[in-house]
Amino acid sequence: MATRTTFTDAELIQAIRSKTNVNQALLFLYDRYYRLLERYVLTNSGSEMDAEDVVQEVMVSLVDLIQQDKYRGEASVKSLLFTLARNHWITMLRKRGSDTRRNEVFETERDQEEDDVSAYVMSLEAQQTLTALFDRLGDACRKILTLFYYQNLSMKEILTQTDYGSEQVLRNKKHKCLKDMTEFVQRTPGLSESVRDALQRTR
Repeated sequence: MATRTTFTDAELIQAIRSKTNVNQALLFLYDRYYRLLERYVLTNSGSEMDAEDVVQEVMVSLVDLIQQDKYRGEASVKSLLFTLARNHWITMLRKRGSDTRRNEVFETERDQEEDDVSAYVMSLEAQQTLTALFDRLGDACRKILTLFYYQNLSMKEILTQTDYGSEQVLRNKKHKCLKDMTEFVQRTPGLSESVRDALQRTR
């Protein structure tokens, strides 16, 4: 499956979204991440055939998300692939009626250390919910909240990536962004609980 073509995350997204170089992008993804995703399934009581099925489903889901503009690079491609693999594997276990094993996988994931990727990443559902809200708040708020919630940067680290004069000014801006988001949530029926759950999953 090796290919000489290499891609950054941004180039992968562009190649798949524009449909100009999808095959090369997928070959690169298989070559780079297949063993990582396979290892996840195998270490959670799956077989090599299970892993192959999961990876295929993950690639289809990734292409759909990008081409439907539901993923725009908020998290790394590696993190997204791992999240999708986890969700697909738990779904497969559910269909098999393996409730006990599925629960064991879910409960022990946070304690499993992976060399190449964090063993616990936020759910895709939470990511999509919050990203849609951040977009409504404008570029400045979206950048601050994305760095804080998705990249887990401290305020001091975020300060180096923004133009604010001090950490206190940055904190004030973040507070205003969250206040604006809270007011929007309160004005939107049925949205408050889902956003609260999403925020809790990112902490």
